[in-house]
Amino acid sequence: MKIALVATCLGDALFPQAPRATVELLERLGHEVVFPADQTCCGQMHVNTGYLDLALPLVRHHVEVFSGAADVAVAPSGSCVGCVRHQHAMVARRGGDEELARAAEDLAGRTYELSELLVDVLGVTDVGAYYPHRVTYHPTCHSLRMLRVGDKPLRLLREVRGLTLTELPDAEVCCGFGGTFAVKNAETSTAMLADKMANVLSTHSEVCTAGDTSCLMHIGGGLSRLRSGVRTVHLAEILASTADQEVPA
Repeated sequence: MKIALVATCLGDALFPQAPRATVELLERLGHEVVFPADQTCCGQMHVNTGYLDLALPLVRHHVEVFSGAADVAVAPSGSCVGCVRHQHAMVARRGGDEELARAAEDLAGRTYELSELLVDVLGVTDVGAYYPHRVTYHPTCHSLRMLRVGDKPLRLLREVRGLTLTELPDAEVCCGFGGTFAVKNAETSTAMLADKMANVLSTHSEVCTAGDTSCLMHIGGGLSRLRSGVRTVHLAEILASTADQEVPA
């Protein structure tokens, strides 16, 4: 299958290891991955903070870049896929562009978060990964509530050789990031993060994983400040790891 990679803003600017691992994993499974070089922000930040007029040209550009790029598109981010799937057509219709809205709906139906693509489209849960660490999984809000990926990431993690999966208490509770929420409501965000970190630490895991680098950035920053020794590693990096070559955290 020909798959277009949506690298995401955070992947491009701060955490390139997640999109790189996504490519390595999918190519190992025998698929062709293409990277449309003209891609930019999907507009999630603008939409979520109410700047819909500014989001419209970003939506139009995203649709133009990805519509004919491949059979499907994938992003190592539940929040970005949530924006493409649930917000792009709405932004286009609000801007009075019905043709763009229909094109956005077509692309949305072919855009997947990584665990969705692997389990639902490619029909695989054992990707041949090896990751000999004790790991706990945080289900991010957009993947859990917007995309409803359910237990797909857990099903993938359970098949990773050498990995010990620990249950995260109150896993479905938000970590407190929420994009600009963490800036505008810093005290509340910090309190939510403290609860999440306490739950992560209670599992005695070496690694906390998730499907969004944004949440991992938030949780990882807190764990680093505590000097806890617990790392945050994107799901794609774990799934891309093999006995021959463990993808570095």
